[in-house]
Amino acid sequence: MTKSVPQPNLVEGPLFKRMLLFILPLLLTNLLQMLYNAADMIVVGMSDVSGAIGSIGTTGAMINLILNTFIGFSVGANVVVARHIGAGDAEETSKAVHTSLVVGAVFGFIGGALGFAVCRPMLILLGDEGSVLELATLYSRIYFAGAPFISLTNFFIAIFRAKGDSKTPLIVLSLSGLTNVGLNLFFVLVCHMSVDGVSLATVLSNILSAVILYAILSKDEGWCRVSWKKLRVHWHAFRNILYVGIPAGLQGALFSISNMLIQSSVTGINNRLYPGGSAIIDGNAAAGNLEGFAYTATNSVYQGAVTFTSQTYGAGKIRRIGKVMKNSYLITFLIAALCSTIILGFQDFLIGLYVDEAPAVEAARLRCEIMMCLYFTLAFMEVGSGILRGLGRSLTSTIVSLMGACVFRVVWIIFVFPAYPTLECIYWSYPISWILTSAASFTCGQIVWRKELRKAALSETM
Repeated sequence: MTKSVPQPNLVEGPLFKRMLLFILPLLLTNLLQMLYNAADMIVVGMSDVSGAIGSIGTTGAMINLILNTFIGFSVGANVVVARHIGAGDAEETSKAVHTSLVVGAVFGFIGGALGFAVCRPMLILLGDEGSVLELATLYSRIYFAGAPFISLTNFFIAIFRAKGDSKTPLIVLSLSGLTNVGLNLFFVLVCHMSVDGVSLATVLSNILSAVILYAILSKDEGWCRVSWKKLRVHWHAFRNILYVGIPAGLQGALFSISNMLIQSSVTGINNRLYPGGSAIIDGNAAAGNLEGFAYTATNSVYQGAVTFTSQTYGAGKIRRIGKVMKNSYLITFLIAALCSTIILGFQDFLIGLYVDEAPAVEAARLRCEIMMCLYFTLAFMEVGSGILRGLGRSLTSTIVSLMGACVFRVVWIIFVFPAYPTLECIYWSYPISWILTSAASFTCGQIVWRKELRKAALSETM
């Protein structure tokens, strides 16, 4: 069994430059994925179907609740594959890769079937009604029909990142992203479709991504090469993926539940102020989509932190993890500050790409101004979570996020919002929860890392 660490080697050499070169393609890849949804919302606005933009915006938390529960296991695949690569174990790496893809396909089918069945009643619970409900249901059902390919795309990308290759997903998603935009325009402007057209375009683009990524991995010369004949579940690898993936999926689901509660509160304000209309829903969706670009940018550092921490931990270089932490926090702060500056500086132009009705614009501007000023604290929260996962403390990460963000937001909406039933009150729940959770995750990360340092030092003296 080969014991040398394959290239690219993430556990040796200058760290800041290596992390930056790894994270930048991740950042661009994530932004391209975000363009799927942005293109959906911008192009669907050209269809002149009332409530189309808002209907897509109301589906986000519900879709994430179902799919992230299952796609969250791709984080487990990333950690397990990266750890075996760091340890120099080719056989276990291959087993983890093939197990991951089977898990991705199966969980994609389960999530898609579940989402297709329950999306309409869940949207009703969120307060959707009338044309917004019908459009949101149509969009969701088509989206969930493509869930197996969406899931597989995420698992393929996780494998590429685990082996230190962040450029290949960028190239593939550039192609599929352009395809998505082209199909959006074709279905909406030529075929005169609406939310059904943009949802179908997203699904077809993910199918293209999954097929290309599979083809590339099937010809890979390294340990992550995929063979159709080897696609089966290796139970040891499966258990390791579940160990990391269950808390990650649970965390994604819990975040989505709290976001669904917030979405229902926003919808309630809209229905009270604009009965039969969707101005507040549209404005909230537009601002949320803009924030999504900032989130995906900072989330690239989270993914980089998971990969670097996992490989370094697998290689037994515990002291180097401290440098991974410092560089991760520094890079994510710089990216968050840049994104906040761009969004706040050009918010009128950016919001205008989505909505032009005065109440919608006002709601979007309010959300952007409250969220973006403290957005770096969300970036810190994400990095702290990624480091804990890379250190094998996925459950700890989930508990911290559950208490600091999810539970806090639920309590806020139940007890604080009724006393101050305004959009400002809803939006302030986000940055406050980010501050609490980022502080807790940083503290836990330091405790776990120092504990591992002591264990390593003790083993060296024995």
